[in-house]
Amino acid sequence: MNGQPFVLVESNTTGSGRLFCAAARRLGLRPVVLARDPARYPYLAEDAVDGRRVDTASIDAVLAAIEALGAPVAGVTSSSEYFIATAGEAARRLGLPHVDPDAVRGCRDKARQRAVLAAAGVPVPRFAPAATVAAAVAAAGRIGGPVVCKPVAGSGSVGVRLCTSPAEVRRAAAAVLEGDPAALGLPPQPAIVVERYVAGTEYSVEIFDDAVVAVTRKYLGAEPHFVEVGHDVPAALGPGDAERIGAVALRAVRALGLRWSPAHVELRDGPAGVSVIEVNPRLAGGMIPRAVQAATGIDLIAATVARAAGRRADPAAAGDATMPGPAGAAAVRFLVADRPGRLHAVDGVEAARRLPGVVDVGVLRQPGSEVALTHSFQDRLAYVIAGGPEPAVAGRRANAALAALQVSIAPAPDAVPAWRR
Repeated sequence: MNGQPFVLVESNTTGSGRLFCAAARRLGLRPVVLARDPARYPYLAEDAVDGRRVDTASIDAVLAAIEALGAPVAGVTSSSEYFIATAGEAARRLGLPHVDPDAVRGCRDKARQRAVLAAAGVPVPRFAPAATVAAAVAAAGRIGGPVVCKPVAGSGSVGVRLCTSPAEVRRAAAAVLEGDPAALGLPPQPAIVVERYVAGTEYSVEIFDDAVVAVTRKYLGAEPHFVEVGHDVPAALGPGDAERIGAVALRAVRALGLRWSPAHVELRDGPAGVSVIEVNPRLAGGMIPRAVQAATGIDLIAATVARAAGRRADPAAAGDATMPGPAGAAAVRFLVADRPGRLHAVDGVEAARRLPGVVDVGVLRQPGSEVALTHSFQDRLAYVIAGGPEPAVAGRRANAALAALQVSIAPAPDAVPAWRR
């Protein structure tokens, strides 16, 4: 494909990575994905996207690969949280529009992030970093249970666990600090964060250029894990509550220096008020940007690509013409694996697509792939998005579409490592 190159450093394995490339093409650009292993992203071959094998852990290797393209690039960014700082650093050195890589790196360290927020008076749970299992148990004792243990630099609920006893804290901390990072699907973790569990309804606030775009209601699977199984956009809140939650999210991103392009702020609203759970210097995952577009017509992915390419980044501008007009509300629901094994098939996709209000149905795992329960986003097998005039209607339609899907998983009792059981 012709067009000025637009570089993406790595990608999401599901969902928005593919949509970033499609958005670049709609702008007349040629997406180029730099990846340590391009085969991790099957959509590259399916969509004929240029994928280059590069050591993406090295900024020098990334810059050399960009120079090897032989033409000035329009922009550099990433749809993967783990590589946004690298992409921002590359863009900065090339004189291209960029997110502040130092702010991103500070935000990615959850302990440092919480310290900055607390110092700025933004409400966060009581917390402590812990570099050893013993330190984690001691921190939980000081904080008082129940607590949540999470990797200091993780994503997608990987390795996150609610703990109600010292023994549970010990197991959760050991899984992250002493386990194999590759098996976890995380980079090596120098520490975990132990924080007081906040009871209440979970929301996220989708922000672009220091403005609230949407407040999302989030649905989670069974504790002690925190797997996101669905979202409603917008959350069914009164105007005062939406403004109250959004105001806390804006205070958080401003305190962290994230005023350029997108941010995704997760919060809980409980008896003591709103508490920030974490701030992510990126677009939301979990198909939330697609739901925002279905509900409001605002295309956050297209706006993010345009911003990185130095184009006018109007989130309300027309994006993907394949999407219907704004419905007013949208809901995402995920088909989540409930057992390990080998995926045989996800059936009922076409039937789900024909149901009223359904906007999109997608299968996230290929037949024949191994399913090992990780109690994270990696357990999602498929998704549905439905629209409606209000969140309750969109939610009912999404639930009906989800019920139309059937999954077949061949048993494999030894597929789950002992530490994940």
